[in-house]
Amino acid sequence: MHADANHRFFGRPQAPTDPSEVRRIERWLATARVFLAVSTLVAVRMDPTELGHSAAAYGLLGFYMGNSILVLMLLRRRKASTARFRVLVHAADIVWPAFISVFAEGPRSPFFLFFIFVLTAAAYRWGLWETLSTAAAEVVLLWAESFVLLHVWAMRGGSLPWHVLAGLQVNVTEFEPKRLFMLSVYLLVMGLLLGYLAEQQKHLRAEKAAVTRMLAKVRVEAGLTGTLQQISREIATMYGAARLLVASQEIHSHRSFLGELHNGEGGPSDFVWLDSRPRDAKSYLEDFPGEVCYAANEGDRWSVTALDREGNQLASPSTEPLVRLKQRQPFRSLIAVSFAFGGEWRGRVFVFDPSWQGETQEELRFLLDLLRQVGPAVYNVYLLHRLRRRAGAAERARFARELHDGAVQSLIAVEMQVDVLRRQAENSPAVVGGELGRIQGLLREEVLKLRELMQQMKSIDVDARRFLSVVTDTVERFERETGITARFVTDVAKLEMPDRVCRELLRIVQEGLVNVRKHSQARHALVRLSSSASQWSLTLEDDGKGFPFSGRLTQDELERMGKGPMIIKERVRLIAGALTVESNPGLGTRLEIKVPRGGEVSDEL
Repeated sequence: MHADANHRFFGRPQAPTDPSEVRRIERWLATARVFLAVSTLVAVRMDPTELGHSAAAYGLLGFYMGNSILVLMLLRRRKASTARFRVLVHAADIVWPAFISVFAEGPRSPFFLFFIFVLTAAAYRWGLWETLSTAAAEVVLLWAESFVLLHVWAMRGGSLPWHVLAGLQVNVTEFEPKRLFMLSVYLLVMGLLLGYLAEQQKHLRAEKAAVTRMLAKVRVEAGLTGTLQQISREIATMYGAARLLVASQEIHSHRSFLGELHNGEGGPSDFVWLDSRPRDAKSYLEDFPGEVCYAANEGDRWSVTALDREGNQLASPSTEPLVRLKQRQPFRSLIAVSFAFGGEWRGRVFVFDPSWQGETQEELRFLLDLLRQVGPAVYNVYLLHRLRRRAGAAERARFARELHDGAVQSLIAVEMQVDVLRRQAENSPAVVGGELGRIQGLLREEVLKLRELMQQMKSIDVDARRFLSVVTDTVERFERETGITARFVTDVAKLEMPDRVCRELLRIVQEGLVNVRKHSQARHALVRLSSSASQWSLTLEDDGKGFPFSGRLTQDELERMGKGPMIIKERVRLIAGALTVESNPGLGTRLEIKVPRGGEVSDEL
């Protein structure tokens, strides 16, 4: 088992130590220590008999308070708490109560709270064994202190003043081992209880950390296989498993899929898909006991623990599916966890030859909960991958239609015209020059359309730093290719604009220039970008024939009338902008897009 990577205690996951969390814990303990010292001093002042009116005892208690304040100040000034510093402070916390309690008199003493505090601090910092060790150290100090004081009292002939040993409520002249023994038992039991509770709390927190760590492995850009590989590696490493197998089946088509990952001495291998046949579904998916199970095989003897969907143990689970699986996949022990996604997929994860020492049912419940939380995230990656694939297919189909209805049809027409022209060339050579000019114009038009189509197919990677230069290049290229005079004007020296807004505004500029070329018959075009404290403003102007309406219309008015550039309207909506179109038939068109700063950008981007 890879202990350095698993962070496990008795087979349960342990969360790695976070320095910032350690620092916060030490600050909380330091604050509690100061509060305990102040409260104890107030209590002693209310009942001075607790310290027997001893100046030395008050001095020690005051020194303890000063030490507590010093520790708190150091922790607030330092950026990190080292392990050596924590051990030193904890050792002082163990010694101080036993030392101060020497001066406590009377049948009751508030200093027992000091012992409880140091046990709580050990549980908060570490766990079970450290807390028990702290309790044992306290017990040793109490017994040693009692024997030393008793020995000194005996050496001086019993002339010492009356003192009560720490928390023992016993006079030195009446040393009572029974009472000291009971106090020791109380401390050990308290240490065991606090340590156990702290350990269980750490286990719960570690399980949440393991789930969070695996959810972080789910990334859309990694794809389904990459995501399964990362999660499979995490599980195989966590349990020290020899192999991990994922079997799944699409419910509607009954197609089966198998994926496998090996975990060797060099670490987990890559997740690979195996050849699968329809009959594999029965071996890997049918009739397995429970939603999650652990099975171990020793010869002909099987030991099986299975839980249902609610985490309850099943009585007498069947071993036949395990025997059938062992014939295809040799193993000594395994964990099998079932999953189902959206009524479309079902499957099971097999962890072969895992290494653990924890309580089996609790571990199986953790795995069941882990798969329930991570599984939907993996299914979302699958859905997004499928959606992207379908969107890609739809986009390719759209471009195929564009090519078929545009460039291909035009080229076929040109080919036919060239053939006709070739036949006429012998009889009517004067016609050839004019026809060739017209054909050349058609070819130039189709070249421009193809370039625009290619431009639409390119992904846009533009941000605020590159936006102005990219728009400038776009306008200059438009002028070169079309012969239409075009300029880009801006008064913005340094642009601060979200990347999504940059991409959409660039697409709007490209679409607007395409419309100018195709429909406006303009000779001049102008693109202007300006900025104010509340918004960005983009305008596109031309001196063409304009839209088939006159006046200035807002986007809502355009929507009601069913007029205006449809693609530009949609892109303006995606960036929460406002579109205004001013048209003067025969005199030109002016489009103005205003985008508020800090506006809501649609998630559809």
